[in-house]
Amino acid sequence: MGKLTIIDKYILNRYLATFSVMLMLFIPIGITIDVAEKVNRMMENKIPFGKIALYYLDFTIYFANLLFPIFLFLSVIWFTSKLANNTEIIAILSSGISFTRFLRPYIFGATIVSLFSLLMGIFIVPKASEGFNNFRYNYLKGSSGKAQIRKNSNVFRQVNKTDFIHVGTFNHDAKMAFNFSYEKFDANNKMVFKINADRIKYNPIKKNFSLYGYKKRTIGPLSDKLESKPKMDTIFQFDLEDLTPTVYVAETLSLHELSSFIDKERNRGSSNISSYLVVYYKKFSIPVSAFILTIIAVAVSSMKRRGGMGINLAIGIALAFTYIFFDKIFGVLAEKSSIPPLLAVWTPNVLFGTLAIYLLRNAKR
Repeated sequence: MGKLTIIDKYILNRYLATFSVMLMLFIPIGITIDVAEKVNRMMENKIPFGKIALYYLDFTIYFANLLFPIFLFLSVIWFTSKLANNTEIIAILSSGISFTRFLRPYIFGATIVSLFSLLMGIFIVPKASEGFNNFRYNYLKGSSGKAQIRKNSNVFRQVNKTDFIHVGTFNHDAKMAFNFSYEKFDANNKMVFKINADRIKYNPIKKNFSLYGYKKRTIGPLSDKLESKPKMDTIFQFDLEDLTPTVYVAETLSLHELSSFIDKERNRGSSNISSYLVVYYKKFSIPVSAFILTIIAVAVSSMKRRGGMGINLAIGIALAFTYIFFDKIFGVLAEKSSIPPLLAVWTPNVLFGTLAIYLLRNAKR
């Protein structure tokens, strides 16, 4: 890109500073709203302050990553509109600098934010997502909490071609699941045996499972064989993650872990592959959106308008929420229909990338 000039450094500093301030302003608002909504449930459940503090740290990282395109878009529109209203952009362009050259510090800033978002999404956000979802899963009560619990319950998983598991609810902190069942079939799809347990607990040291209220029914040609024990320790050919609710398991894995997990689930013939692929592809599509939204924001807000900054912000908010709307819609379509996840995840970027090129050409004029 060449050496940064004083103007480049000025714009780049404003880019990064405004984005950081926007995050610091909106995240406390989100935390305040979340506390107001959940404070009664937290007090009823007597949740330790340490767990609450960790939850809101995870909450901050989780939602900052989720909403960063909106924050970035609005922050670029905000400070670029101020430059336009102060006729600073006119002065810069009048000095002989082209509009493309004027964009250089914006692209440099988008590169920094994009790389930061990519690294966050690969290494930090999965852990924060795990803590955020586990807290809600284990402590969320009340009507909305019950809806969340129902959403995260009744995990049904195909371990391989012949083995199936089911759990009613799952507690990640305790590494325990309730209402467990394990079904084994032969090559002709006839059941060989079925194991039921009131609860199943994973033992990290021994790397086995303890089943409480153990019952096993072995199917015989003439009669079935029944077996029951208060407790049974055994080894299964599945992992602890297989008991985790599918609604958020993919979000808690790093890039390498998620890739391996998808390969394993694909070999098992899992029906949730599309959901996992959506999470995988978004780790790359969200950082790329930083460039697209930056170009759109500059193109929209670089002209001085009669309505001032308010008009630019109104246009920016409308475009930002339209982007989020398309992102969510296509994500759901990928999970619930036959649309390829790669196409669904990247369609919003393609559409808004086309819009960015169109707006950029008009802005150059």
